[in-house]
Amino acid sequence: MESMAPNGFPTRGPGAAAGGDGAGGGAPASTASKLPVTWRPHRTRAIIHAVAAVLVVSMTAIAALLPSDGGQPWPLPDRIAFAGIGFAGAIVLLVLARPKAVGSAEGLKVVNMLRTHRLEWAQIVAVNLRSGDPWVLLDLDDGTTLSVMGIQPADGLDAARAAVAELRALVDYYSYGA
Repeated sequence: MESMAPNGFPTRGPGAAAGGDGAGGGAPASTASKLPVTWRPHRTRAIIHAVAAVLVVSMTAIAALLPSDGGQPWPLPDRIAFAGIGFAGAIVLLVLARPKAVGSAEGLKVVNMLRTHRLEWAQIVAVNLRSGDPWVLLDLDDGTTLSVMGIQPADGLDAARAAVAELRALVDYYSYGA
């Protein structure tokens, strides 16, 4: 028998009959045993890393091929700065590849582009991935919403739905069943 948790999702914990045996455990044993679990947007990261590498190589090659003599020579500091622009652009791109979410028994660590948030499981009220959302949104117990850029439908809708189901199971288990 399942009861409803405050987040609106069914919960199975102590006192609820999970699978008829009355034992706790809303999260499947395979999910709980794999902790910590990390979610990241694999396709997005692969594309960003490839573009960053192409940017560095191409800007460095262009800087090396700029004329150093002749009618209009490029001085060495200008060529170094030109290559530096490629490295600076790559660093900016790599910030875009940073998002991830790490679930552990202690809680959820959400790493977005520039900020990292550490949440206890009980702080998470709902896990949402609505049609058209670019990433998962967490409703928190203080009334705010937190974006989890580490789980995106860009990796495929089925993979995103599986990650959301796994995250919901962990929230359910550790918030209301532990």
